[in-house]
Amino acid sequence: MQTNTRKKGKSRGKQLNAWLHLWLGLASGIIVFIVSITGCIFVFQQEINEWVHHDALFVAARHTSVLPLSVLQEKAQTALGKDFPIRSVFSYRAPDRAWEFLTYAEGDENALTIFGATAYYKAAYVNPYTGAITAVHDLKHDFFVIIKYLHWSLLLNTKYGQPIVGWATFIFVILLITGLILWWPKKWTKKAREQSFQIKWSGKFKRVNYDLHNVLGFYSLLIALVLALTGMVWAFKWFQATVYVVASRSMTPPQRKEVQSDTLALPLAGSNPLDVAYTTAVQQFPQAKRIAVFATPDANTATIRMAAYWGKETYYDRDDLQFDKHTGKLLAHETAKDRNAGEKLIGMNYDIHVGAIAGLPGKILAFLASLICASLPVTGFLVWWNKGRKRKGQQSVSMLYVTQSGGFTTNIAPIQHN
Repeated sequence: MQTNTRKKGKSRGKQLNAWLHLWLGLASGIIVFIVSITGCIFVFQQEINEWVHHDALFVAARHTSVLPLSVLQEKAQTALGKDFPIRSVFSYRAPDRAWEFLTYAEGDENALTIFGATAYYKAAYVNPYTGAITAVHDLKHDFFVIIKYLHWSLLLNTKYGQPIVGWATFIFVILLITGLILWWPKKWTKKAREQSFQIKWSGKFKRVNYDLHNVLGFYSLLIALVLALTGMVWAFKWFQATVYVVASRSMTPPQRKEVQSDTLALPLAGSNPLDVAYTTAVQQFPQAKRIAVFATPDANTATIRMAAYWGKETYYDRDDLQFDKHTGKLLAHETAKDRNAGEKLIGMNYDIHVGAIAGLPGKILAFLASLICASLPVTGFLVWWNKGRKRKGQQSVSMLYVTQSGGFTTNIAPIQHN
């Protein structure tokens, strides 16, 4: 009786895992590369913008007090033009920062690209001491805004591009999991540990490329998962709802007390309600790094909304305020303590996604992880391509050899081509 000496092949589970990793990677590779490389570029957009546009974003600090917000807003509105109403204002407590006045409007909701879906997006930067306009910038065609929209929706209209990016990100999560399974050594021998945790820089190109895919993929796994999952929070409402329910341990949406401006109230003589409200916010939060002021709807019962941010560039740690639009009286004040765990986590999503929640070290980690994520489709494709060429070469060589007789022989020679 003959014994079967053939080496036992991979289990069906491992074969399926390898098949999923290969074909899902090939299907989503280009989108994952674009999303990852744009995310990598965007991480340090604030630092780069502050260096490139220093003269627009910074002013000479003065010991005098700043002009009233209503005066600065009027000057910014004149610079932008009456057809571009200001939607939001960012004032800075740093004495050397210009204040930002932003205007934005949606375009054709059925447009194919983000440029058609955006009517305009501009910013006016104002010296808070003198009211001088330091710059008016078209953000619709700004480099980092384009990078952001490439990352967000591949420059397509959000309703078309976001699902594509979202599902590619979902596939990327699967790739990270299947990649970990492929990476996991059968035995934790010394050789296996070296191959799994070290890049053999002295090896040939194929080996170095394989190690770059295998080893760097493992080291970036956790941060890459965080970046991908936080991206999915924006892409899918069902995923955002899931995150909220898991974090808050409640199916009930958050309830907020609705406040309205008093339509019968009269402003103090000689005062502007916007200035009264802003002065109150500054006095209550002298340590806030930024105070945002949002456009007030035309309705008489609408309120003036503001947010005091405690971080230099983060958004999750803030106090939300509402003021009477007729008198500037404070009507509502919400702090972080008033939000449940689900609201807090959703509010942190942007800051986690760009790494800003952990300061400069977090942004460096997000940058490196995004860079590695961008490299994985490239190195993975080269691994597949090289294996395909190797198999093709082996098949070509095998077809060049034939036996010299119809029976079994050990004398095998290549076919001679004239």
